[in-house]
Amino acid sequence: MQGRRRILITVALAGLIVTGCGSVALDYKQRSDALWNIVSEKCVPNQLHHNDPTPCRMVDLHNGYVVLKDRNGPLQYLLLPVEKITGIESPELLNPYTSNFVAEAWRARHFMAQRWGRKINDSAVALSVNSQTGRTQNQLHIHISCLRADIRQRLDGLDSSLSAEWQSVELGDNVYQVRAVTRDEIKRMSPFVRIANELPGARDEMGKYSFAVAALSNDRRALMVVKRNLLLLNPASAEELQDHRCQLLNAAS
Repeated sequence: MQGRRRILITVALAGLIVTGCGSVALDYKQRSDALWNIVSEKCVPNQLHHNDPTPCRMVDLHNGYVVLKDRNGPLQYLLLPVEKITGIESPELLNPYTSNFVAEAWRARHFMAQRWGRKINDSAVALSVNSQTGRTQNQLHIHISCLRADIRQRLDGLDSSLSAEWQSVELGDNVYQVRAVTRDEIKRMSPFVRIANELPGARDEMGKYSFAVAALSNDRRALMVVKRNLLLLNPASAEELQDHRCQLLNAAS
């Protein structure tokens, strides 16, 4: 009898564990789709039916993206596609007919200045896209925010040596592959395509990569790419190069 009771207790506990795991998975799915839900259930329908992008700052249906004020940081914005594109690993981003979301995100930096109430020098701005393991949301989102002051100083020191050739550079706590791109180059080819084309093996494992973009002299941009390395506790989150508190601006004001 006691043996049977132990079996029943074991089965009941197993059932509770399975149910609990299922609840956790469901909760994670709901939380990881939070941005997608805002885009698909609020911003786009409001724009279509009321010509009002709220809660987004803007909805551009022609180019297929929205701009949303992020809840973190006084000036951080996000650019997100209006279609379901999970993240950097999505094959749609390597399609030449897909909108160049990174170029559009750089153009959208003016929302930061509008909120700040004065002009923001491009040297203080950075974009970032995190890897599949370095993010919490399963909808592509490009962080439009401020660059860390120490990373700005590092890039200024490297500026004259950066070219179209990739080179290994230590930025913060991780080693990045860095190259310079002109304004026209970033418009003609999105960083997603450039990374897939130029970094060996990247096309087959894009989900392991993360990148940031920041200004250099002579109207060039620094493209900074990091690959996941879990042995070094590096999930590949180039957002680490940004400062959502915008200390660069506070120091300059």
